[in-house]
Amino acid sequence: MDLLPVFLDMRARPCLVVGGGATAARKVANLLRAGAAVTLVSPELCATLAHQVAAGALRHEARRFVPADIAGQRLVIAATDDRAINRQIAELANAAEIPVNVVDDPDACTFVLPSIVDRSPVTIAVSSGKTSPVLARMLRTRLEALIPAGYGRLAELSGRYRERVKARFSAQRDRRRFWDRILQGAVAERILAGQFEEAEAIIERELAPDALERDLGEVYLVGAGPGDPDLISFRALRLMQQADVVVYDRLVAAPILNMTRRDAQRIYVGKERNHHAMRQEEINRLLADLAKDGHRVLRLKGGDPFIFGRGGEEIDTLAAEGVPFQVIPGITAASGCAAYAGIPLTHRDYAQSVTFVTGHLKDGSIDLNWPALAQPHQTIVFYMGLVGLPIIVQQLLAHGVAPEMPIALVQQGTTHLQRVYTGTLATICASVEADPPAPPTLLIVGEVVQLRDKLNWYRPPDEPVQGATTSIV
Repeated sequence: MDLLPVFLDMRARPCLVVGGGATAARKVANLLRAGAAVTLVSPELCATLAHQVAAGALRHEARRFVPADIAGQRLVIAATDDRAINRQIAELANAAEIPVNVVDDPDACTFVLPSIVDRSPVTIAVSSGKTSPVLARMLRTRLEALIPAGYGRLAELSGRYRERVKARFSAQRDRRRFWDRILQGAVAERILAGQFEEAEAIIERELAPDALERDLGEVYLVGAGPGDPDLISFRALRLMQQADVVVYDRLVAAPILNMTRRDAQRIYVGKERNHHAMRQEEINRLLADLAKDGHRVLRLKGGDPFIFGRGGEEIDTLAAEGVPFQVIPGITAASGCAAYAGIPLTHRDYAQSVTFVTGHLKDGSIDLNWPALAQPHQTIVFYMGLVGLPIIVQQLLAHGVAPEMPIALVQQGTTHLQRVYTGTLATICASVEADPPAPPTLLIVGEVVQLRDKLNWYRPPDEPVQGATTSIV
């Protein structure tokens, strides 16, 4: 290591910052967050520092630096725009054996301030060893996205129970096993979900003399989005990589399924027209049984589980049987496909409301409130409407919608296999008959469709490789 990573306790300790610009403000902000007693020396201050001084957050000397300012300090930062003054400050600090940081002058520093991911009391510091601060900031940004804010609360909770765990488990191996269950299992998930009382209740049960030594089972109902793997949420990805059993649908394709744990058991329960791998009641039962056996079960569904995904039916069974569960929303197909097709679902000039309906045929008919769907100034999105397209067009026309009403069909939206068919109610059936789209295909009806010519931004790549909604079975 070029530098030794050290975390200093700076609470109430005197620190000197010389300089009054934006760089000095960033340094001061970190010192104040650490509880340091900051003295700022500078004739002029930027607006941020002036506000902090006015609020009494730090002491300000409105003058230029003098050597006597070094005396009694525990840490010094030179942040002026004068390299010679910065070097002088560094030399004086070194002579007094006070750690010193000099902005934009690594050779003059005895320590560097890293890029920080703050999940207090958990703190993660990233340094490039004086070589590339920009790279350190890039790495910090990635870590910020991967590490939920709730880890701070998880650390606080762990600290409160640390002594009780020591008393309960005399062997270090047993304590480690306990913390592994707590920090990677149901307690951690409840903390990250904001369910603090439930988290503490689980710890209390785990500390009981007769507690089971296996983790509590749980079901994660996760929306996989419309197809593009990059649209998965960070929370969904974390749970996908944590579950040991994955129960997945037909529209969850290999690129997304491969983001789950490699060693997880995978169970396919997809449904196709006139063919169901498993009935819905059997899926509900399966999820409950797996969780009761102590598994962390990922129920992975295309789109959003609460929008035509039968997620409500599944968690209704789980709730009735006392099985813990979480619901992680996904980007529903209407939002994802419309956005990638360049079609805003609402627009002040064309549509003041949007309606999601299912176009799924039952007994050769689609039972919908057609008079309401035929009202003007709205956008209608039909899920699973490709097979029923002729009926949908017929009913809309029969209830007064103009034949010139624009309509779009989005095939495998958000993936490289995306293809968009546009036309009107009068022409779309002939277009589809001449060149049939492949499911899954979403239907969008409304004046907003005409904006696609101007707002279309997504250009799917031409390579004929597997798309994110290509069937995996």
